[in-house]
Amino acid sequence: MSFGSFSEGGITQPMAEINTTPMVDVMLVLLIIFIITIPVLHQAVPIDLPQVSAQKVEDKPVVIQLALDAGGLYYLDGAPAHRSEVESRFAATAGRNPELHLRADRGTRYDKVAEILAMAQKAGINRIAFVTEPKS
Repeated sequence: MSFGSFSEGGITQPMAEINTTPMVDVMLVLLIIFIITIPVLHQAVPIDLPQVSAQKVEDKPVVIQLALDAGGLYYLDGAPAHRSEVESRFAATAGRNPELHLRADRGTRYDKVAEILAMAQKAGINRIAFVTEPKS
């Protein structure tokens, strides 16, 4: 390999050879890395899994529709209800993973909504949806 001369009197020409040694070194290192890592990725343990003929359970959640108007009156599934009825319904359905769909009037005070949320939390209801209407 010639790099050219440092003499000032000679004619200088550009180097016509490319040093491929570093490129070959990098390619060999990558090849070794792939040779080592590919068998590690494809290690499978042969096991005999049991076969089951179970069917999917269609467990639909219990939905509690609760509306609250501006006067602070509760409507449980569309019918007027007292606070104690709402609490007892929350407690009765808490074991079946219920969903609470809460509709509140625009003029409802926030403390009334907070009371409903506290009742739901106390009963163990953690799936709460706030139902709104789209702008028309």
